[in-house]
Amino acid sequence: MPRLFGTDGVRGLANRDLTARLALDLGDAAVRVLGNSAVREGLPEGRRRALIGRDTRVSGDFLASALCAGMSAGGFDVIDAGIIPTPGVAFLTSVLNVEMGAVISASHNPMPDNGIKFFARGGFKLPDSKEDDIETVLGQDWDRPTGAGVGRVSHETVTATNLYIDHLVSTIAPLNPDKTQPKPLRGLKIVADCANGATSVVAPEALRRAGAEVLVINASPDGYNINKNAGSTHPEQLQAMVKATDAVMGVAFDGDADRCLAVDEDGNMVNGDQIMGILARAKKEAGKLADNTLVVTVMSNLGLKLALKDMGIKTVQTAVGDRYVLEEMLRGGYTLGGEQSGHVINREFATTGDGTLTALTLCNEVVKSGKSLKQLAADFPQLPQQLVNVPNVDKMAATTNAAVQAAVDKESKLLGDTGRVLLRPSGTEPLVRVMAEAATQQQADEVCDRLAKVVADELAL
Repeated sequence: MPRLFGTDGVRGLANRDLTARLALDLGDAAVRVLGNSAVREGLPEGRRRALIGRDTRVSGDFLASALCAGMSAGGFDVIDAGIIPTPGVAFLTSVLNVEMGAVISASHNPMPDNGIKFFARGGFKLPDSKEDDIETVLGQDWDRPTGAGVGRVSHETVTATNLYIDHLVSTIAPLNPDKTQPKPLRGLKIVADCANGATSVVAPEALRRAGAEVLVINASPDGYNINKNAGSTHPEQLQAMVKATDAVMGVAFDGDADRCLAVDEDGNMVNGDQIMGILARAKKEAGKLADNTLVVTVMSNLGLKLALKDMGIKTVQTAVGDRYVLEEMLRGGYTLGGEQSGHVINREFATTGDGTLTALTLCNEVVKSGKSLKQLAADFPQLPQQLVNVPNVDKMAATTNAAVQAAVDKESKLLGDTGRVLLRPSGTEPLVRVMAEAATQQQADEVCDRLAKVVADELAL
């Protein structure tokens, strides 16, 4: 039986794969596992609490009700924070000192999908072992509480949202001694594309409170339009709006706002690698980049690594997935890491990727540096890259097949220090992703095509 939890919680087509019954059972199982953890770790006795939030998908209504029912039936008092970004749930799980948090979202996926992921006490995503424990007890009978032992559900959307916004603004604009709010982004004209998702209220309000002039698009969620031709996966509207309004820059979020991409004044995309480069250099200059190291994944462009090396900044590489980035950051005590897709984890202020936080800190760096986003991004040029998905192959043999490995070695030697190749089995489909980076686009295309042919021939099912 395949593992229920994927790389980012439980996901699937809402009301088919992810049903109300499954959400109920997940809530029930999660309180058993994480509630027991609380007891074992010597946490104070008394009523246990959990916090949940969700994005704007219509299916979030019934899934939230079911998840709350499972948790409260298991004896936990549940704080329902309503529609709030995923990193907002992580933050509130930490500051409200609850036993666990849960978010109902499928991030950048289309509206019909949804998902459930959990945060442990302190606001950190669960390790695989804890997810396995939840899956083990899923649907099992147990001695559930009765009477005063069952939990209650409270709805605190406004309070939770305001607490989160206060935190976000404070990261670049801590209150003055007289309790007035500084405006570090005053004079910055920016377009924000909220993907009709969870940050439709949070991001515009946080940017405005920090002093920016904010033009907002795709911030009218109706339950059905999340990520639809909008946000970080469809930035065309944002690019056109930045150019049409003479804005200094634009930022684009995904449905649950744990990622952020940017657009410069000419409408050019600034990806997660370039954003990480800009923020890593700024942290290094401020003495806040631990061990002068940025944590990246295998998908980060070689151009970023070469540029950072020239700046005296090291990189540590992990598998794809922000959870693996965070694990490495915690293991090595690093303060900044992320992915090319726009997940940026700033451990000074957050326990997970936070798109709105990334937008605020990026805007702040534009103002502080006195340079345009285009100028800042130009210091982190991206090598030409090509990516080909090879379907219907034995993906697990990609790292063991002798002919495939010989082809990889041959192309790697051909590229030398001017490029690289990467074969990555898909986590959900029978395909292998073949990526090549090189000094020219033509060379990247040619290397990728040659490798893809070998993979298709050698690993065909």
